[in-house]
Order: sequence, then structure tokens, then C-alpha cells
Amino acid sequence: QVHLVESGGGLVQAGGSLRLSCVASRTAFNINVMGWYRQAPGKQRELVATITRAGHGINYADTVKGRFTISRDITKNTVYLQMNSLKPEDTAVYYCNVQYMGYTYWGQGTQVTVSS
Repeated sequence: QVHLVESGGGLVQAGGSLRLSCVASRTAFNINVMGWYRQAPGKQRELVATITRAGHGINYADTVKGRFTISRDITKNTVYLQMNSLKPEDTAVYYCNVQYMGYTYWGQGTQVTVSS
């Protein structure tokens, strides 16, 4: 089992920044892929960004490339999502996601709201 706790969401104006954090209950060293997904009202959950254990494999959705940065700190069992130049269309619940031992785990989600 892996328990995930997200934080850092909130309300921000367009053009602003937020930093999301997700702490995993298991040592991040043993977790292969960590990532962020989001779900806007009435839409399906979609990939935002993922990062592999060593941090060499990073993947971004086209809609956030150049604005969002994913990183992880293995010593703190934490993955981060730095979000800059936020747009109203980035408004969604953001979920932390890990792949561990063939299973997928989700956090409870954190709301990000970007006002125009």
C-alpha cells in the first residue's frame, strides 16, 4: 500500500504560480513512476506530468509544456509540480499518482482554481 497526501492547491489569478506537493508513505526510492493528473468538471482525468525514479524520464502533457515543472525528492518521498503562467483552463482537481509493484495509487486530490 502507498498512501499519498497532496497539498499546495488554491485560488490564483491567471498568470500566477502555485506549487503542489505530494508525500508518499513508502520510500520514494522504491516507487518507479510518480506523477500528476488533473480532472476538470465534466471532463475525464488527464495526464499532466510524470517522472521516473531517477528523474531522467519526464513526460508532460502538451498543454502544460514550458509552464509546469515536475520534480521529486527521494529523500523526502515527495513529488512536486511547479505551475507557472497559470491559465483559467488549468482549473481542475489535481491528483498525485504513483506506480508501485504493478499497482496504481491515487491521492485524494487538491483543487486548483485559476481566475481570469
